[in-house]
Order: sequence, then C-alpha cells, then structure tokens
Amino acid sequence: MTGDARAFWLAAPGRGEIRPVTVATPGPDEVLVRTLYSGVSRGTETLVFRGGVPQSQQAAMRAPFQEGDFPAPVKYGYLNVGVVEQGPAELLGRTVFALYPHQTRYVVPADAVTVVPDGVPASRAVLAGTVETAVNALWDAAPLVGDRIAVVGAGMVGASVAAVLARFPGARVQLVDANPERATLAAALGVDFALPAAATGDCDLVVHASATSAGLTRALELLAPEATVVELSWYGDREVSVPLGEFFHSRRLVVKSSQVGGIAPARRGRRSYADRLAIALDLLADPIFDALLTGESPFAELPAVMPRLTSGELPALCHLISYPTGE
Repeated sequence: MTGDARAFWLAAPGRGEIRPVTVATPGPDEVLVRTLYSGVSRGTETLVFRGGVPQSQQAAMRAPFQEGDFPAPVKYGYLNVGVVEQGPAELLGRTVFALYPHQTRYVVPADAVTVVPDGVPASRAVLAGTVETAVNALWDAAPLVGDRIAVVGAGMVGASVAAVLARFPGARVQLVDANPERATLAAALGVDFALPAAATGDCDLVVHASATSAGLTRALELLAPEATVVELSWYGDREVSVPLGEFFHSRRLVVKSSQVGGIAPARRGRRSYADRLAIALDLLADPIFDALLTGESPFAELPAVMPRLTSGELPALCHLISYPTGE
C-alpha cells in the first residue's frame, strides 16, 4: 500500500464529510497522483449534494471514478489537477488533469490522466472538464462565421461556451442572465451582456444553460425562424415547462440536446474523448478563463463549503479547492 489519503464523501443528502482512505501501490500501467486543486462544478455537484439525481438517470450521472451510489453515500466529483508522484517515466513529475473526485491522493490508470500544457496554470486547468463540455456543445451547434449567437445562462457551463465563442470569427455573441452582476463576467470574457428582457433576438443560434424553464422559454423567443437552441442544462428531478403551442411550430424552431457523456455526432468516429479533453486544455492557455474561478477554499473546509454553494449563500461559478502540500 502507498499510504493513507483523505476524500470528500456525501454522507447523506445535504451533509458531506471527509473520510480516510487507503491508496494502493500503483501497478505498472497506473499512476499515483497528489492533488493540487479540485474544482466544484456548482450546477451538477450541488444537484448531487442535495440528492436531486432522478432514479432514472443515476446510471448516466455516474462520474468515471465515483464510489458509492446516488443519492448517498457517494464520492463524487470530476475536476482534479495534481502531480504524478509514481508512474511511467514520461509522466513522473508532470501536472495532470483527471476526472477524479475530491481526494488528496489517488491511483488511476495512466491513460486516465491528461498532461496539462506548460502554459496552463494548475488552478485554471480544473476547468478542463467544463470547457470540454463547451467544446462538445459547439461541435453539436456548428456555428458559422458571422452568426448572431446568444448564450442564455451565465453559469459555469454557459460562461465556458461564451469564452470559446468570444474568439469565433465575425460572431455577435451575447451572454444573457437574470443576474446583472454577470455583466462584469461578460466583459472579462470579451462578449456582450444583456438581461433577459433586453436580449437581442433574431439569433441564428442560442445555447441554453440556465437550467430554468424561463431561460429555455426566452432562448426560444430569441431565435430567428428555423434556428436552433442547443440545450446544455441538466434539470435533475425538476419538471420543465416550455411554450411549444405558441410560435414554436410556425417558426419551425429546433431544440437540440447536447451532453458531454457522448462525442457529438459531427465528430464521432474522428475524434476521441482524449482528443476533446486535449483541445479543452489547449484552450485554457487563454487567461480569460480565470474569470470563471470565483473563489477558493482549503480541502478541510469542503464539508462546510458545499452547503453554502448549494444554497447560494456562497455565489460561485467554479469554486477552487486547494490541497495542503505533503499530503
């Protein structure tokens, strides 16, 4: 055995705790990683924390290295950056990203980690999983040069999409959110901002990520005839009401789902999950993504931080968790 580590577990809906774990000695095709940072993806992880994963989606919602089952007890998370302490020579000492929960040290197959490019700080690299979602969404959306695009919902996923689109040639990109304070975020990303009522319509494409019925309704209202909403929201156990009896049919609108668990059909067979994640990490060389890192707490405080993130008392996009050196 390599030794002891500590991991964050959801003991029961609404209550987390840090538990000791024993980490096995890595095999010949495995790596031992010491965590530097993990990230709390506020939308998905707070839904899990409150016990909101529907029974029908519990298998689909499993994280790659999850332990336990929904609703609890469960060890859940998927934004982890650390240093390889044991493993193949080409990985030894390298900073890597893995879809691993919040844990001080862990062992995974060597092919489950992706080397973080030299120009990407370890703290920013925790965003790789969310930027990967944005990459997949834009493979699904297939925007064109000069498109008029709205991103409805300025949370972690919506902001990641807007950050990628901010560099898209000739596009008019507007980030739409009910919180006027998100205007500062939009400015940092280099895109326009609007409150829902003031958003510019006649859009060729709308990406929806607010996880609300009101947001999806507004996304449909912003479309030009025969245009498409790409739906990225995860609603969990909440019902969604959408006005499909009004202008939906007469304007021949489209609602298209996108989910990071599968490669977008437009790239399936030509790009792998590893390719997609590598693209996300390359994009993170741009410091504009630092605008998505909105707070930081030490690992020991995570049981107290998660309820505050879930209630909204602690506002956040991606909340960084830092780990003590030497653990």
